[in-house]
Amino acid sequence: MPETNLSFFGRLSVALGSFFAILGDGELAANVRRLREGGFAPATAAPAPAAAPVAKPAPAPAPAPAPTVIKEATPDAALQLLGLLQRNARFVDFVEEDIAGYADADIGAAARIVHEGCRATLRDHFAIRPVRSESEGSRVTLPAGFDAAAVRLTGNVVGEAPFSGSLTHRGWRVEEVKLPQLVKTHDARIIAPAEVEL
Repeated sequence: MPETNLSFFGRLSVALGSFFAILGDGELAANVRRLREGGFAPATAAPAPAAAPVAKPAPAPAPAPAPTVIKEATPDAALQLLGLLQRNARFVDFVEEDIAGYADADIGAAARIVHEGCRATLRDHFAIRPVRSESEGSRVTLPAGFDAAAVRLTGNVVGEAPFSGSLTHRGWRVEEVKLPQLVKTHDARIIAPAEVEL
């Protein structure tokens, strides 16, 4: 669609370009004169460009990366773990309790019981190992191509691997999961049944 309302600079660009084109081409000058006098310029074939540049073949497009597949997680295993933590450590009871009115000593005593139960539950149902074997605080060097999912860089991260730094956390990796199997009729959303004493 042609532009019908060019800006001043747009018109100036067209005028200067036309001026030099008319000076260099007598036939174009005659056609412009006819147009200005109300006539129509004869339809002529557009002049061939002096030297058509040789078009380079377009580079082949890079292959599109494979689409990221998002795996939908079912909540059953998470709910089952939450139920185990509640049963063995009263974890949900502790977290849902408003502890603002309790003394620090009372909170510490309750936290010790919750900690012991959570630790026992994790050890019973998961084989958890450190990601890095070095002790925290030791110097480590990460080579090019290190597993960025297993090691997170912090601090002043610039440049490219290899990176040298201090290990501030060894990380954790689950090597085995041993959750009990659920019967189909079990509702995993009930992490602790209500209790009624008779």
